[in-house]
Amino acid sequence: MLDHLSYSEPKAKVISGAREDWELVIGMEVHAQVASKSKLFSGASTKFGSEPNSNVAFVDAAMPGMLPVINEFCVEQAVRTGLGLKAEINLFSAFDRKNYFYPDLPQGYQISQLYHPIVGEGEVIVDMGPGVARRVRIERIHLEQDAGKSIHDMDPHMSFVDLNRTGVALMEIVSRPDIRGPEEAAAYVTKLRQILRYLGTCDGNMQNGNLRADVNVSICRPGDYEKYRETGDFGHLGTRCEIKNMNSMRFIQQAIDYEARRQIALVEDGKQVVQETRLYDPDKGETRSMRSKEEAHDYRYFPDPDLLPLEIEQDWVDGIAATLPELPDQKKARFVTEFGLTEYDADVLTAEAESAAFFEEVAQGRDGKMAANWVINELFGRLKKEDHAITESPVSAAQLGGIVDLIAKGDISGKIAKDLFEIVYTEGGDPAKIVEDRGMKQVTDTGAIEAAVDEVIAANPAQVEKAKANPKLAGWFVGQVMKATGGKANPKAVNEIVSAKLGL
Repeated sequence: MLDHLSYSEPKAKVISGAREDWELVIGMEVHAQVASKSKLFSGASTKFGSEPNSNVAFVDAAMPGMLPVINEFCVEQAVRTGLGLKAEINLFSAFDRKNYFYPDLPQGYQISQLYHPIVGEGEVIVDMGPGVARRVRIERIHLEQDAGKSIHDMDPHMSFVDLNRTGVALMEIVSRPDIRGPEEAAAYVTKLRQILRYLGTCDGNMQNGNLRADVNVSICRPGDYEKYRETGDFGHLGTRCEIKNMNSMRFIQQAIDYEARRQIALVEDGKQVVQETRLYDPDKGETRSMRSKEEAHDYRYFPDPDLLPLEIEQDWVDGIAATLPELPDQKKARFVTEFGLTEYDADVLTAEAESAAFFEEVAQGRDGKMAANWVINELFGRLKKEDHAITESPVSAAQLGGIVDLIAKGDISGKIAKDLFEIVYTEGGDPAKIVEDRGMKQVTDTGAIEAAVDEVIAANPAQVEKAKANPKLAGWFVGQVMKATGGKANPKAVNEIVSAKLGL
C-alpha cells in the first residue's frame, strides 16, 4: 500500500431517471496482445499492417500434421505482467482447446487456458482523484491465441478472411466484478494499459486492436453488492450481459451507460434480462444482441493433446521479477516526495514511461517544481497542440534543462524564457548560446534599470501623482520600464526600484 494514497471501497453509480434506485456491477476481460515479434505457437511475424495473409505459418493455417510449439518469450511476458500486477504466478499451467467455429479460425478451436492459467489472483489500484484510489481484484491472467479477421465491406456479395492475426499471443486479464461505474471502468482500463506499457509487455495500441476489452454489465439493488462481497454468492447480482471488443475509453463508458439503462428498463417493466453477448454501435449509441452467452461447457474444453503442461522454476520467475522497472504508482510517489510535486503534476508526468523519463532528466539537479512546470505547461501543451508524442519532441530534455538553468541563474526572465523556448522548439540550438548570440540576457545592472525608471517617471508626471494616490497603479510604470528595456530588465529589480522612486 502506498502512503500517499487513501483507499475507499467502490461506491456504485446510481442510475438517474429510473423509477427505483439501481447500482451497477462491472467486470472486465481485457485482451492484451503480447509485445512479441512472433506468434504464440509459430514463428510467423506479428507485424501490423502487413499484406493480408502474409504473416501465416502452416500451423496458423491449421495445415495437417502441423504442431504448435510454445513461444517462451510470450510465457515470460505473461509472468512479467503477473508480477507487475502483484499476482500469484502458477509454476504449473496447461493449455486447453476451446472448441467453436469461426471462419477466421482455421483450426476450429482456440488454444487457451481454462483450468490451469499461468497467473492467478492479483490487483490493479485505480486512481479516482487526488489522493483517492480503489482496488480492483484480478481473478486470473491466461495466455491464448487470437483469431483472424473477417472483412465484410470489400464486396457486396462475399466476405474475405485475413489470417495475419491468427495465432498472435494474447493475455486475457480477467477482473472480479469490482468496478461500479462507467468512469471507473475507463479508469481501470487506462491504469491497466499504463502498467502494461511500463512493463513493456503490451504496447496498448487500442486503434490497432492490441488492447481490447469485453465488459460484463449487470445491475443490482442497493446493498446487494455488499452481500455478494461478504458471501461470494453471485446470486445477489443481476443477470450480466457481455459487451464485446471495446477499443475506446469513450465507447466503454457510453456502452456501459446505455446497457445499464436498458437492463433497468427491462426489469422495471417486469421483464427479464437475458444473459447474452452484445456489441456496441457507436453511431447509434446503443448495444445490440450478438448471440446468447455461452458458458464453459458450451465450448467443450479439454486439455490440448499437442502441448505439454508448462512447468516453470521459481528461480526463473525471480529472475524476471529482478528486472521489473519502477511502476507508475511507485514512480508517482517518488516524484511527490523527491521533487516536491503535487499529486496532479506527478500523475501527469508518470502517465507514460517516456514522459516520466524525460521529466526526470530535466529535473536532475534542478528545481523539480520549475522543471515540472516547463515540461507540463510549455512542452506538453505545445506537443498536444501539434498532436505529437513526447518521443517526437523537437526540444530535448538537455535543451529544456538548459532553459531552466538560465532562469535559475537569473540570466533570463520568464518572458524571455518563453521566447527562447519558441526559438529552440522551431530552430533548435543550445539555449545558452542563443541567449548570448542574440543579446537576450536579462538586464540585472541596477544602475541601468534605475536610469530607465527615472526616464519613465520624468516623462509621466501626471501618472506619478495617480500612482502615489493609488499604489496599484505602480504596475503601469513596471510595464513601461519592461517595454523600454525590451523585456530584458529583471522584473523583481524593476518592481523594487519603481516602488522606491515613487515612495510607496
